[in-house]
Amino acid sequence: MEEGRIHPTAIVETSDLGSNVTIGEFSIVRKGARLGNNVTIHPHVIIEPDVAIGDGTEIFPFTYVGKQPKGAGATSRKLEFAREVRIGRNCCLGPNVVIYRDVHLGDSVLVGDSASIREQSRVGAKTVIGRHVSLSYVSVVGSYTKILDHCTLGGNVTVGDHVFVGTDVHTANDNTFGAEGFKDTMIGPTIEDGAMIGIGALLLPGVVIGKDVVIGSGSLVYKSVKSGMRTMAAGARELPITVVKQE
Repeated sequence: MEEGRIHPTAIVETSDLGSNVTIGEFSIVRKGARLGNNVTIHPHVIIEPDVAIGDGTEIFPFTYVGKQPKGAGATSRKLEFAREVRIGRNCCLGPNVVIYRDVHLGDSVLVGDSASIREQSRVGAKTVIGRHVSLSYVSVVGSYTKILDHCTLGGNVTVGDHVFVGTDVHTANDNTFGAEGFKDTMIGPTIEDGAMIGIGALLLPGVVIGKDVVIGSGSLVYKSVKSGMRTMAAGARELPITVVKQE
């Protein structure tokens, strides 16, 4: 794909384009979208109205930015969102990423292949959202944080700065398994600054992982963990947690 060129098969309805913008084959950029300088849009990308993309950002094929949430009558949660999407400078969105409306990404954010970020979510600068990560609605992720591949962070999750979340970590936000419908009390975990979550850990609704806490791989975290502590799975066949002081 030739740099600084709009391919003739692309549909570009906006005139708000910076300098040296590249838009590849069969991509669609709707009216009202804004692309900064040196932005690269690879083939088959869709960018909806009211999406602002910062200078130097690159978006790979088959990514959809600005998807409107649709409940289709199957969800009890009222869908609330603004139309806007803000993608910072020097970000990279891999192939098949879906960014919903009302999402803000800071500068230099990497979003891996096939990740999904739902409405009303915010991601800070220089953070990594790994491949196939699902970041659900009204979730906040800080700066300099890494959420590795195949993680699922349910709605109303808060993750601080300089946090490490290992592969296949999953969170929940409802102890009733949806039996009582959507409630304002459906809150996911809070992971405070500097915490490290090991591979395959499970975090149950409302728990608070304190600052600089280490959660061992395979742990089931069913109650809050104070700052400066470690939790480890008791054994390969046992899920209860043993908490010991950090050395």
